[in-house]
Amino acid sequence: MSGVPTTTEPIAFIDLAAQQARLGDRVEAAIHRVLEHGRFILGPEVADLEAQLAAYAGVRHVVTCASGTDALLMALLARGIGSGDAVIVPTFTFAATAEVVALVGATPVFADVLADTCNIDPAKLPAALHAARGAGVTPRAVIAVDLYGQPAEYDEIEAFCAEYDLWLVADAAQSFGATWRGRKAGAIGDVACTSFFPAKPLGCYGDGGAIFTDDEELAGVLRSLRVHGQGANKYDNVRVGLNGRLDTIQAAVLLEKLAIFGEEVAARDRVAQRYINALTGIVDVPSVRTEATTVWAQFTVTVDDRDEVAAALDDAGVPTAVYYPVPLHQQPAYVSYPTASDGLAVSERLATRVLSLPMHPYLDTDTQDRIVDAVRGAVGHGG
Repeated sequence: MSGVPTTTEPIAFIDLAAQQARLGDRVEAAIHRVLEHGRFILGPEVADLEAQLAAYAGVRHVVTCASGTDALLMALLARGIGSGDAVIVPTFTFAATAEVVALVGATPVFADVLADTCNIDPAKLPAALHAARGAGVTPRAVIAVDLYGQPAEYDEIEAFCAEYDLWLVADAAQSFGATWRGRKAGAIGDVACTSFFPAKPLGCYGDGGAIFTDDEELAGVLRSLRVHGQGANKYDNVRVGLNGRLDTIQAAVLLEKLAIFGEEVAARDRVAQRYINALTGIVDVPSVRTEATTVWAQFTVTVDDRDEVAAALDDAGVPTAVYYPVPLHQQPAYVSYPTASDGLAVSERLATRVLSLPMHPYLDTDTQDRIVDAVRGAVGHGG
């Protein structure tokens, strides 16, 4: 490998077409089965998917829903979190994490993240707790986001939540398939939520999500919430809920993708290791804890002059993405909410330096070599 490649033929950031080619006609056949039986809402594929997801994660109950955002929202609703309550969240994450807190009438309190994993920093949780109390709201929960596919530091987070009687929601939207000390994402926290957005490691062909729990009573409340708070039937409304159901067609798609998911997770790791071997010393490559495995939802490096590097890669036909360019506490919708008293400097710096490279299980070595050469040239290491 040497210099920036001369070809500028575009590279797929996430190659869903390659996955479709591998699955062949299996997805089409699965969708056709749904069209034949006609149970488009809560059809048999939904229950089958929930059972398979529960077995995969090692939990008693899975409740599928319409999106990862709905999963988080339903989890908070099921716990009764609302006005006067505070939920500690990382500021370096997608808006949905704080959005659901505000939607139930509670107060998101922003905490900083670790510089190497970009996950919430357990050492910053006490300052966030203090900020919540100072704002006159009662701390009720922590939402820990498993950013880029790696679980957060759950040993310390769980200990903190236990000490202060806080409910722990594990936001596994990017980490489903990963582990922390042998526990799979989905089996961590008091409740865990994930997303099946198409770009996720396990994604459908639209929106979708799921909630994982061992609590049978909670699972029952969640099933009620996703159908307008139904009781004995859909016209018996025992609580305020929402229309949060996963379409049967999306469940059918996910069943076929779940069948190859383990192989794809292993392939993602091989792609990531090639990146790490080739880019160590060129840019700051991701750090994975010894206690954890990751599904590499994104392969995110940190680099100075990020925007210039991204522009150079774009010129070379290499797509990139920035997750996330503005921390939530600096977003217009969230600037009025409390922040941890010890500041959010790490998140603010990461927002100027993170850059995600193409990552998917079907990234071949020749294409990856081209990406690596482009990165080396963009940061001045070509030649």
